[in-house]
Amino acid sequence: MSISLRLAVPPSAQPPTIRRRQLNPRARCSNAVAAAIAPVASLRPPRALRGAAPRPSDAWWRCRGDAAVCCASAHVSAETMQWASVGAAALLMLAKGTSVHKSFLVPFVALQAPSEVITWIRGDCGQWTAFLGLLLRLMYFIPGELELPLSTMLFVSIAPHQFMNLRGTQDSVILSLMIAAYLAFQHFTGAGSVRKAFDRGAIVATLSIICITLIPLLFLF
Repeated sequence: MSISLRLAVPPSAQPPTIRRRQLNPRARCSNAVAAAIAPVASLRPPRALRGAAPRPSDAWWRCRGDAAVCCASAHVSAETMQWASVGAAALLMLAKGTSVHKSFLVPFVALQAPSEVITWIRGDCGQWTAFLGLLLRLMYFIPGELELPLSTMLFVSIAPHQFMNLRGTQDSVILSLMIAAYLAFQHFTGAGSVRKAFDRGAIVATLSIICITLIPLLFLF
């Protein structure tokens, strides 16, 4: 009598298949953006401690999510404001549609002009220009619009040092503000109303007067 045994050997277990998670295009895009921003985010300056003094730099940082954005602060120098004031005064000399006494602009320009302009006028080139302009005025007729620029050059050329030393001081700012306020009073009174002062024929003179009034007012603070 024979006995046979059969052993059931299970098949070799196969390693479980790992299903890779398919990323949608939006997720891939977000990962690419995060990888591109990571080096920039690492450059983010540390947060300032409470009560610490602000940094004396001209730029400040603003964070948006993971990105650091650097913005430069705007700065307007006093010389730029002087150039704007003198430009507005020169434009007012040539503007029409106003009844102000434009001769008051001559000392205003002498007090508010940048140092480069004053140096050029009081130099040899400025004196020769004023001399030739005066000689032309005596021998021939020149337009009335050029009378005030010529008078300004002559005024600056012959002004004493005591008057020119007022430039850059608080007294010169007060004098310039008084002249500008007087011209503004004359302009708006002669126009009849503020609305008429902004008409097409007088808007250039109105904007010039507003500019020469605001700039000395800003110098007081």
